[in-house]
Amino acid sequence: MRFKRQGPLDQMNAAVVELELPPAVFKTCPWQPRELVELGLRQWLRCCGAAMRDGQVIGMPSHAVDEAWHGLILCTARYSAFCEAAYGKFLHHHPEGGAPAGAAVEPMHEQLRRTVIAWEKVAEPGETCVLWDLDERVGVEQPWGIGAPRVEEIQSAYRALQVRTT
Repeated sequence: MRFKRQGPLDQMNAAVVELELPPAVFKTCPWQPRELVELGLRQWLRCCGAAMRDGQVIGMPSHAVDEAWHGLILCTARYSAFCEAAYGKFLHHHPEGGAPAGAAVEPMHEQLRRTVIAWEKVAEPGETCVLWDLDERVGVEQPWGIGAPRVEEIQSAYRALQVRTT
């Protein structure tokens, strides 16, 4: 019997799937349907794995997912164990203006561009990302997000680069 060797992204994906999200995660995240916000959080955590592997910082495209992520972070033992299982190290949160002294801080549009690229690296064939317009879909009063034309522009540029480098 042959076993497929599990790579870092496979390990990260498994940890994201297995992550239990208790009600406390959604304490300050009132938007519905909760399943959509949960899907967005899981997709975000997968994007983080790709970004961390590549030494990149990505931006958060959804206020609703950001609130859920904050709720997860506050479940400190669960969050720490998840980070170790998924990434092999702790995923720190640096809100705007909260990066460590001396850290290079890039504009949010660049961080969001890298979020789209991270999604390209972790998405399963045919899988749709809910992060880009999730806030609008769940009724966030002042939605964040990335417009579909910009997402398509970033994806096209990334895919063209992939074709040229293979």
